[in-house]
Amino acid sequence: MLYTLAVWCPDWPVVAASAEAALLPHVPAAVVDSGEVIARSAVARAEGVRHGMRKRTAQGQCPELVVFDHDEARDTRLFEPVAAAVEELAPGIEVVRAGLVVVAAQGPIGYFGAVEQPAERSVERAAEQVAERLIDHIAVHTGVEALVGFADGLFAATLAAHRGVIVPPGRSADFLAPLGIRELGHPAGHPAERRADRADLVDLVDLLRRLGLRTLGEFAAIPERAVATRFGRQAVLAHRQAAGLEERPRARRRPPPDLSVTRQLDPPVERVDVAAFAAKGLAERLHTVLAAHGLACTRLGIQATTENGEQLRRVWRCADPLTPQGIADRVRWQLDGWLTRARLTAGIQVLRLDPEEVVDATALQPGLWPGAGQDQGEAAERAARAMVHVQGLLGPDAVLTPVLGGGRGPVERVRLVPWGDERTPAADPDQPWPGRLPAPSPATVFPDPEPVALVDESGADVVVTGYAELIADPHRIVHAGRTRQVIAWSGPWPVDERWWDGTTAVRAARLQVLGTAPDGEEQAFLLIRAGGKWAVEGVYD
Repeated sequence: MLYTLAVWCPDWPVVAASAEAALLPHVPAAVVDSGEVIARSAVARAEGVRHGMRKRTAQGQCPELVVFDHDEARDTRLFEPVAAAVEELAPGIEVVRAGLVVVAAQGPIGYFGAVEQPAERSVERAAEQVAERLIDHIAVHTGVEALVGFADGLFAATLAAHRGVIVPPGRSADFLAPLGIRELGHPAGHPAERRADRADLVDLVDLLRRLGLRTLGEFAAIPERAVATRFGRQAVLAHRQAAGLEERPRARRRPPPDLSVTRQLDPPVERVDVAAFAAKGLAERLHTVLAAHGLACTRLGIQATTENGEQLRRVWRCADPLTPQGIADRVRWQLDGWLTRARLTAGIQVLRLDPEEVVDATALQPGLWPGAGQDQGEAAERAARAMVHVQGLLGPDAVLTPVLGGGRGPVERVRLVPWGDERTPAADPDQPWPGRLPAPSPATVFPDPEPVALVDESGADVVVTGYAELIADPHRIVHAGRTRQVIAWSGPWPVDERWWDGTTAVRAARLQVLGTAPDGEEQAFLLIRAGGKWAVEGVYD
């Protein structure tokens, strides 16, 4: 097992997003992906925002929270100076993803004082010197906080970096044994290439916890044959990681030089959009060449040569075989970083991709259904073709897509347009819209609000006055035959639209209500009162 040095920048997505937006350090911030928090700043963490929390819950926990969408291109572009700073002291780094780089520890340790085949204590002392120098060097040259860890293999080294510890060679299993089983499902612990694989890992962790396995050591104690029989290939990989063994079997092969692909860029590329186009074509060529040999790439070398002869090179590492889109993404991210952050004196003239490490192509199998273990770009393209086919069978109005626009309520903000038509909002979303419903928005919206009863402690209807005030505190809400006790509410927000037109004027009030059922189930509602009656306009997750 290769002794590995890992450099990790905590919560890098939110660090990159905040830097690009010039956000002040005292403002809480978070980055969300698919509606869940994947990174948050120290200020947001202190306010109770947690990893994996839903966006609406996080905004409710911290109303001042600034939320950024996940953008891997941005993260990689801004991480390039950090990677370059690490490579100045530890050549030959591999970028696992933005925020995490690894390198074989033998070189840095040997350079900073360890003798050949040193005693364990000498290795630890040299590793401490390497860690101190790297942390100081990154801070001075980039202003970024970093943590360094040493251990056997990528998985253990990554977790060691999260804790800023040095695990002596051969002791990774002892280091991993007491750690929680959830480390397997954390994206930082296992950098899976496909979203479906990450979801499978989370499901596996939940299953292991239900079976009573709480630590990595308890999982590693199960025979590998039993794991393979019961859970399959993905679980075997996780089992090897939990045991501190090599992440992949030793069937890896060093690819021959003729598998590399090169493209001459004429004229030289200086713009990111042109580089992205070149990257896509070259990535498809590399994938075709590898597929013809029955191979798939797990470590990708990207090399660029400028018109003035400058040489740039970076190696990307992935836990899973790279898909064509995965190759293209990494090339595009890296070129974006070089073109915007490396201060090149000329445009890129030659682009070369080297498959540094390959595995059998059987490790990369497309899913039976679109999106199940497939590249997301391919799945989206197949879905688009299916939608067009349905339109051909049932008519253009049979497939609709929502367009978010301006408005005060959730119903009027969404407009449905036929698939393929121009997605133009019905109203400008950037207008101020006084009285607009504050975030978060309800997850379920009813086009026709459903009747509901909202009563006070005496059973009387809760009325909203002309000054947008409640005459009594809400006590119970009755919806769809279920009665819930109101435990919190917010509002009301008055709605007074087109008051000058007697036929289209709207006068109403909205109220957010949180109720709990007798069985303890909580549910949040968006209510609207119009014409002297309450109705449910939306339901929150």
